Amino acid sequence: MAHPTQLGFQDAASPVMEELLHFHDHALMIVFLISTLVLYIIIAMVSTKLTNKYILDSQEIEIVWTILPAVILVLIALPSLRILYLMDEVNDPHLTIKAMGHQWYWSYEYTDYEDLGFDSYMVPTQDLAPGQFRLLETDHRMVVPMESPIRVLVSAEDVLHSWAVPSLGMKMDAVPGRLNQTAFIASRPGLFYGQCSEICGANHSFMPIVVEAVPLEHFENWSSLMMEDA
Repeated sequence: MAHPTQLGFQDAASPVMEELLHFHDHALMIVFLISTLVLYIIIAMVSTKLTNKYILDSQEIEIVWTILPAVILVLIALPSLRILYLMDEVNDPHLTIKAMGHQWYWSYEYTDYEDLGFDSYMVPTQDLAPGQFRLLETDHRMVVPMESPIRVLVSAEDVLHSWAVPSLGMKMDAVPGRLNQTAFIASRPGLFYGQCSEICGANHSFMPIVVEAVPLEHFENWSSLMMEDA
């Protein structure tokens, strides 16, 4: 869960998000080293009294500043491409959920069940219970079993939306007439909050997402109750 004055990412709740956090630290380390080197060179140039007005070119320097950036880019690109492929993998999902974006709410359909689907609206501020989060709570949560591969099919009914849950490392555009897919594994139980991440109209900021990861037996009980009430 995000908190005030937070500078980093939210705690990882999926293997993909853990990979993203590691890549962020890796890239930030490279940026820090480059910034330190550039700052040192600037200070050295400003403070030194030595000058050489007769240097027109230097093959050695040109080779270094050509090869070194190329090596740095490779060190950034390889782990980045690896994570991109990991995010696109959808291998033998145990559960498929269809998320449809509307102005301004989400609807969910559990395609492996016959009559299991619902709309998810934001809970108004005046209806919040103690301990709930303003603009983030929904009347129906997307409940999933933890430690199971989940496939999410994302689309939209009207305009562009985006289904995003930061702590799960999830962000997928919802495009009318197009069905996009993504997958995740919730590595621990809990509530994971997200919001529509594509400007979609006047109430864009009022269509939150809540994913509730629970043990498998709790999910089976929940799904049975939902189908009985349908």
